[in-house]
Amino acid sequence: MPYPVSVDVQPLLANRNRLTTAFRLILAIPHLVLVGGVGFSIAGSGRRESIGGEAGLLGAVAYFLAVVSWFTIVFTGQHIIGIRQFTVFYMRWRVRALAYVMLLEDLYPPFGEAPYPSTLTVDDPIGPRDRVSVGIRLFLGIPHFIALVFLVFAWWVTSLVAWLAILLTGAYPQGLYDFGVGVLRWRLRVEAYMLLLVDDYPPFSFS
Repeated sequence: MPYPVSVDVQPLLANRNRLTTAFRLILAIPHLVLVGGVGFSIAGSGRRESIGGEAGLLGAVAYFLAVVSWFTIVFTGQHIIGIRQFTVFYMRWRVRALAYVMLLEDLYPPFGEAPYPSTLTVDDPIGPRDRVSVGIRLFLGIPHFIALVFLVFAWWVTSLVAWLAILLTGAYPQGLYDFGVGVLRWRLRVEAYMLLLVDDYPPFSFS
């Protein structure tokens, strides 16, 4: 069965925009402020921990609402529709911004909802919510937190190589590109799981 959170990235390997690549982090600042960069953040015990990045202003709201949703799901089995819609909106914006920051796309991401070569789809849960897994969600995510520390670090190293390759050759090496897309998918599946959008445990996979 496919995972209920899917990330689709239209490949862009050759004929890259060297100018925007050179200044990518600067160009992405507005999106970094709003939906964060490439890192790992979790919320729990009344505080927020970050490894290698933040979730931005909208992400801070989404994580606060996840705490609210934790109570509503655990005690009533319901995920408030408005909260879910906002969280999905944040995640869709985030995948576009991250694809741009990670050099996977050259097209500047829109502010809000609009067509983009990188997309995220979240399926609605089938049947009642799993209150037990929601109740201990933070603990269930620990193996992925550990894996993502190493994956995100490896991505930062390989992205520097890719950045230089694009500036010198105008192309993103296939292997490094595939690794970047895999890290993006893994990262966003885990984030959707921690934001309580899905109950299916994320796979340890790039696909």
